[in-house]
Amino acid sequence: MKFCVVNLGCKVNRVESDAASSVLSAAGHILCNEENADVILINTCTVTGEAEKKTRKAVRHALNANEYAQVIVTGCASEVAPSFFRSLSDRVEVVSKADLVPFVENLATAKNVSTCGVQSEDYRWFTSTKESLRVGDSFPTRVGIKVQDGCNNACTYCIVHVARGKAISRPCMSILKEAKLYAESQVKEIVLTGINLGSYYNESIFQTFTLAGLLKTLLVWTEPYQSATIPPCRFRISSIEPKDISEDLIEVLSQSNGTICRHLHLPLQSGSSKVLREMARPYTAEEYKSLVEKLYRRIPNLALSTDIIVGFPGETEKDFQETLELARACHFNKIHVFPYSMREGTPAAQRKDQVPAEVKSERAAQLRQLSEELHHQDALNRVGKQEMVLVEEVNDEGARGTTESYHEVFIRFKAGSFSDGAKPQDIFTRGSVVPVVLSERMFTGKALD
Repeated sequence: MKFCVVNLGCKVNRVESDAASSVLSAAGHILCNEENADVILINTCTVTGEAEKKTRKAVRHALNANEYAQVIVTGCASEVAPSFFRSLSDRVEVVSKADLVPFVENLATAKNVSTCGVQSEDYRWFTSTKESLRVGDSFPTRVGIKVQDGCNNACTYCIVHVARGKAISRPCMSILKEAKLYAESQVKEIVLTGINLGSYYNESIFQTFTLAGLLKTLLVWTEPYQSATIPPCRFRISSIEPKDISEDLIEVLSQSNGTICRHLHLPLQSGSSKVLREMARPYTAEEYKSLVEKLYRRIPNLALSTDIIVGFPGETEKDFQETLELARACHFNKIHVFPYSMREGTPAAQRKDQVPAEVKSERAAQLRQLSEELHHQDALNRVGKQEMVLVEEVNDEGARGTTESYHEVFIRFKAGSFSDGAKPQDIFTRGSVVPVVLSERMFTGKALD
């Protein structure tokens, strides 16, 4: 069978999509483009109104690109509006998130998609085997492991808690076994992902695990696959809400010496306490700033990135200026800027005080400019310091990689070899982790060092 997987949305979707590809490939099926596929799997997103439009466009594109393929639609958008996608064509089949894993596993062994049954049991965890590891040129160098799903929060701009349901956590032992497989396979960065990752909580007969406890145990389980000459498999926290930063988590980050990346993606959404309250975010601007100051004190060289929404209904110029001020104070190394997009079915979409499009566009441009300035300043602050770089791409000229602090760097290979006779290409291999003393030119990419 020839298959195509189209991914839209967040890192959790990316993990699910890559896992589906690996299961099908391990069974002997062939990954291809939409035009030649027998089955097209589309993992959808509905976090904003704009994301919903892109999702519907992607499904229509798949139907038009291929007149014969069965189109499988899954993900958040299909959870919210399954009947819409079914109405597009009799070739569309909607598969719920709860049924995605058994559906793909059955599809891998079935002769065609019409013979695939699904189970009613709600389990959402793709479990990698030695045959279906997401490693190789067709997958990212960093491997995501989904450890949590769903969300118990209800931010007024968001519908993901409806699409994904209540928060659930994957059993700890299942996570540990999968991480061990990847460490054995010399994967050098594992990213823990979840819709509300910081809410991770798993209770067993012997122990109760929070996210901090899970990370501590992962370090123990992967320790046998490192040595004085082999860099450790490091872990990265994909995104975590401010209220979920516990003392235990700060402690494990501060003591891991980079084996847990000293980088956090800590969504802010607004620097105005008034707007945060109207978003139903469970903190004030002052509390967020205090948390950031604490993190910087406790974790030297910490890098922080964030999400900010501009033009939320009722946001005044004063509110926006407060956002700019707080962003500067937190000196983020990257800001993901989202002009507010109305999502039908959310409280914010019902408000009458919507911000004009041109105002949202102008504010987004200002915040993106600030993001570039902060990104550059953070890079300059790291010049002359050593960080472990995960190598993403290599050619004869040099290597592109990602630092622990989540900066992209470029390293040009000089002529000749190292003192021990090794060539740069022997050390900078795709997927390897290499200690690098950072220079300004590595960050700019204008002249590779």
